[in-house]
Amino acid sequence: MTLTAYIEGIGLCGPGLTDWTSAQAVLGGRQPYQPHPTILPPPALLPAAERRRSGAIVKLTLATGLEAIAAAGLDAASLPSVFSASGGDGANCHAICEMLASADRQISPTRFHNSVHNTAAGYWSIATGAMTASSVLSAYDASFGAGLLEALTQVVVDNTRSVLLACDTAYPEPLHHARPIPDAFGIALVLAPQRSARALAKITVSLTDASADRLDDAALEALRSAIPAARGLPLLRAIALRQDQRVVLDYLDSTRLAVAIALC
Repeated sequence: MTLTAYIEGIGLCGPGLTDWTSAQAVLGGRQPYQPHPTILPPPALLPAAERRRSGAIVKLTLATGLEAIAAAGLDAASLPSVFSASGGDGANCHAICEMLASADRQISPTRFHNSVHNTAAGYWSIATGAMTASSVLSAYDASFGAGLLEALTQVVVDNTRSVLLACDTAYPEPLHHARPIPDAFGIALVLAPQRSARALAKITVSLTDASADRLDDAALEALRSAIPAARGLPLLRAIALRQDQRVVLDYLDSTRLAVAIALC
């Protein structure tokens, strides 16, 4: 199996990585990585009521997705989307568990509304006006790889652009002890079936049993290994290095993704 497409836009948000524009120098080794808690921009496109209700995963997908789509010069409402996350909104899940463990076990409609795994996709549709097809998936630690394969398959089979939005958010204690994701992290990729003037790189993905690439910077490697969505960092590093590269990304226990990047 080999899937090929073109990356037209990238969005990034995570600890010490405010956006793709500023992160390229860090991932390319031209500036040192300086970790700090993830800064989530307010979801300005949402109406006031939805903006107040939105959690971290909504803010994260909007920040990364809109950055990638703006870089590609496209209209978000026109793009099919693939949302991939190893879990949902950790803080909201924690709040619901607290309610269920209390004497008053009535869960607010807003809490329940934000508990479903496709919450980010729903808010994305409200914010962008998109009525195109939207896929939402989860594959635990393999979620980035599964999302990338799903988005590429749609691009190849349907011969249309698609945007991948891979995100994860942290859980408060005591859930954090069982699922120790340290912070919010997201990557968005606009993928196209043909090369255009906006294309940044050609991406070709196949399955492999080779070992996954690790990052030279210890702090960035810790980030990559701790957050499922950050498993895509070696792919972004390849583009930031401004060289044709072949990288291997974590996916399943015995199967990884071989990714060839050819700059446009």
